[in-house]
Amino acid sequence: MRLRWAGAVLLSAAAYYVYLPLPSAVSEPWKLMLLDALFRGFMHVGDMAHTLGVCHRVHFLNRVVSWVEVIEARSCPGVHVSDITLGGVATRVFQPKGGRKLKRGVIYFHGGGWALGSGRMRSYDLLCRKMAEDLDAVIMSVDYRLAPEAVFPDQYHDALAASRAFLSARVLDRYSVDPERLCVSGDSAGGNLAAAVAQELGSDSSAKVKFKAQALIYPVLQALDFYTPSYQQNQAVPILYRPVMARFWLQYLGANASLEPLLLANNHSSLDQQSISAPTRSKLDWTALLPAERKRHFRPVIKETGSPGLVGEVPGLVDVRAAPLLADEGVLRRTPQAYVMTCEFDVLRDDGLMYARRLQDAGVAVTSDHYEDGFHACMVFAFLPMWSSVGQRSMDGYIRWLDENL
Repeated sequence: MRLRWAGAVLLSAAAYYVYLPLPSAVSEPWKLMLLDALFRGFMHVGDMAHTLGVCHRVHFLNRVVSWVEVIEARSCPGVHVSDITLGGVATRVFQPKGGRKLKRGVIYFHGGGWALGSGRMRSYDLLCRKMAEDLDAVIMSVDYRLAPEAVFPDQYHDALAASRAFLSARVLDRYSVDPERLCVSGDSAGGNLAAAVAQELGSDSSAKVKFKAQALIYPVLQALDFYTPSYQQNQAVPILYRPVMARFWLQYLGANASLEPLLLANNHSSLDQQSISAPTRSKLDWTALLPAERKRHFRPVIKETGSPGLVGEVPGLVDVRAAPLLADEGVLRRTPQAYVMTCEFDVLRDDGLMYARRLQDAGVAVTSDHYEDGFHACMVFAFLPMWSSVGQRSMDGYIRWLDENL
């Protein structure tokens, strides 16, 4: 009897920990709950290890990722896989066997808040294998440096160095890649890096080879407004919670974690912050940039007074290399045609939608691909054991766009 009671208590505790009220329209909510419970569990253990001085919370999470997810570079009948250094940055290359003599080429940056993950993770490895086979394309998945050891602009510099090497005649010739059919792509923080690289190289008049396309998957693009409608609507929707995104930003920008409450209150973007100009604010004015169905009943949160000097203390907040949404229209105009994927139940939804609108206003051809039942990072859950319907559909849509436009 005691064992039964103990079992019932444990089961109840587990159910309480796993269960989370979710929007009814989100894809396969129970799978998302289980995934979130697993992720929250590891984060809690990491926080405990950090507090006790055992190791940094990020190091703990990356050790778990390495143990569970990172796999060796194994070739298969259709794709040759190898690990190389590209522009001084560790990179995994996926080369399709057979097919066209000249291949399409994609350089890809993984997500993880500029702090977690690897292009050698099973989910990214499988994604890039599928892309290589389905597109008959050479895919280069870049392992840029990670926080906390590396902070902005280190990750950006790694992404840019790898991209410049990718576009070089030496690399294109070596891997038989067509210089007219090249794309820069990434998801989440990797989408941030892809957008920043597209801006920099699009404006580089000395570059002999340019990207034909940029494909941004639920990208994070700004850190001045943590009260966009999607941040308000989805602040408690897994797997990317509003406070976690603020924490990732502070880690990336090399700022003190104690500033998190100020960011979450929008104190850092208050009207008395003289270093944030009116033109800068207009570039993320979601009241003008978002369609009515996304704004809904939400209202802007703009503080008259906030934390003086905070932007001066963390200048990356208004650096376009860290926040590509803040780029001038002339810079956006010189970027290649774009694919921007967004998910309804994602705090970053409006970052992507605003960027797509700004690109369109600058004259760039944009495909905005929105998933009404999608959640953050869904595309990397297109494979077992955490397969999801929206993950499969979003991955198929992404690869289809590349096939039709690259």
